[in-house]
Amino acid sequence: MCGIAGLVVPAGESTDEIVHVDPVRRTIRRMDARGPDAEGLWTGHGVVLGHKRLAIIDLDPRSNQPMTFSNERYVLVFNGEIYNYRELKRELEAQGERFRTTSDSEVILALYERMGEKMLPRLRGMFAFAIWDTQSRELFLARDSYGIKPLYYAETPYGLLFASQVKALLASGLISAEIEPAGLAGFYLWGSVPEPWTTFRNVRSLPAGSWMRVRSNLPTLPVTWDDIGTAWSHAQVTLSERELQERVRNAITDSVRAHLVADVPVSVFLSGGIDSGAIAGILSELGANLEGVTIAFNEFADRELDEGPVAAEIAKHYRLKHHIRYVTRSEFDRDIPLFMEAMDQPTIDGVNTWFASKAAAERGYKVVLSGVGGDELFYGYGLTREIPRRLNLARGIAQFPGGRALARKAIDAVALGRIHPKVRGLPDFMGSVEGEYFLKRGLFMPFELPWVMGPDAAEEGLGRLGVVPPTMNGNRAPNVSGQICMLDSTLYMRNMLLRDSDWTSMAHSLELRTPLVDAALLRDLSSLHTMFRDGRGKRLLAGVPSNPLPPSIARRRKTGFTVPMTEWLASAVDSMDLRLRPIPGTENPWTRRWARIVMHCFLKSVMPGSFGTRQEDVAIVL
Repeated sequence: MCGIAGLVVPAGESTDEIVHVDPVRRTIRRMDARGPDAEGLWTGHGVVLGHKRLAIIDLDPRSNQPMTFSNERYVLVFNGEIYNYRELKRELEAQGERFRTTSDSEVILALYERMGEKMLPRLRGMFAFAIWDTQSRELFLARDSYGIKPLYYAETPYGLLFASQVKALLASGLISAEIEPAGLAGFYLWGSVPEPWTTFRNVRSLPAGSWMRVRSNLPTLPVTWDDIGTAWSHAQVTLSERELQERVRNAITDSVRAHLVADVPVSVFLSGGIDSGAIAGILSELGANLEGVTIAFNEFADRELDEGPVAAEIAKHYRLKHHIRYVTRSEFDRDIPLFMEAMDQPTIDGVNTWFASKAAAERGYKVVLSGVGGDELFYGYGLTREIPRRLNLARGIAQFPGGRALARKAIDAVALGRIHPKVRGLPDFMGSVEGEYFLKRGLFMPFELPWVMGPDAAEEGLGRLGVVPPTMNGNRAPNVSGQICMLDSTLYMRNMLLRDSDWTSMAHSLELRTPLVDAALLRDLSSLHTMFRDGRGKRLLAGVPSNPLPPSIARRRKTGFTVPMTEWLASAVDSMDLRLRPIPGTENPWTRRWARIVMHCFLKSVMPGSFGTRQEDVAIVL
């Protein structure tokens, strides 16, 4: 895991130390935590490439980057891991290729020389990389199918700049911090910034599963090489319970085994849930001598939310080493400024992974496995059951003449502030899968944005953002629950869970791996997902280890990987001394008020001293 950056200069210009090299140097040094083991810069005609390395595979300096290949025609900077690189390397060696390292980076270069962009479907892993061709003077950028690893770019007067983090781009000194209204609106609608937007007008994210070329500092439009959303629209097969369990067991075991590839010790985030518990069980079967790391809170003691005792039971069941790390309210208060400073894009989530990553790093680990993605793959969220019921209710209302209009009048008749604002959005969004999904996953309703970010910014942001809620983009699953899982995977998980997992873990120089977020695993199970409905998917996951999870774990009510934010948020608000102008309606749940605090603190971290804490000073964001 690493941080990458680079600048492609305009045609005919030579790279200059001050104008081109120094900005890239500043960019990569803003990502020191992503790569504390080595730093590299490479300068060629028309390009500067930079790299910060967290050494995981082939720890020798020979695998430092930027890495050259094929008589130095190709130069690579790479962030991520290719889990099947050994198989690919053996295949290439059989074809006569010779390697000077044991790294996955060199395998990427060898494949690119032979296949160009057609090699992307052959890579199993998480990745964002750039390859410079010194002959054609062309840069190739690519990102993995799920979008586990981030990659951002911006056009500047001095060339096209790219990096693993938005704040690193700003550190270059070449990027304006002008706010992007679409990114701002997207954050308030969803609690995270939807790609390809960012918070800043000149910065974009290369979409997940896409590649792009840059020549003479001019980028092509991104090309989609893999759209994971299509996986839920595949034709379905029917298997017996025994056959289904075996298919799931083989696919999950294969993915966990692949995610163990490393030359350093690996740990696992162990909660009290099925996802991480199943991974722990497979690790035990594979003979991996790993330690489970759990965060716990005194506020949850003797309550169902207390993950510590349940995780300890799982660790004992599978004979894994186990470490429980307690997080206190005072530590939360101390870490919030560090959390805000490290936050690369505003989000209402990530606090849990921040402290879990901190705990694993304290134990000396550089790699950790996470159970993120299990709910999206195995129909684990309550939305997969709730939204079909809500759709049936909406259809019942629609059968009555003027039913939707009557619902609107009834809601409007209730005094503002006595009902949740989302209820006021029912007439606009109820009745479609996308609309019902937005009502459940959304944070603020579109009609609230003028109050939250100002009327002009709200109008421009919603106009640039496009359709709210998003459409299925032609990817229709055979059932509503599958459509929810697809939306969760391409929106909620991609824009929030995976992005937050990246920057929170990297802030602690920790590589976070996701065995349940794996394109090969998704393909293996794509023809079976309708059989995961009504809790069956999570029961299958619990039964994946030959020694299944204990019934007390498998049947435990889902609590989520959470922190006592309700109890702690008040103290955080007091310590920040923010005076936020109330908005019409309710400030509940706490995430709505937290979102406004997050945006204020995020912008302060990138534009220090540019505004105060009063509402009048920052009307556009608060």
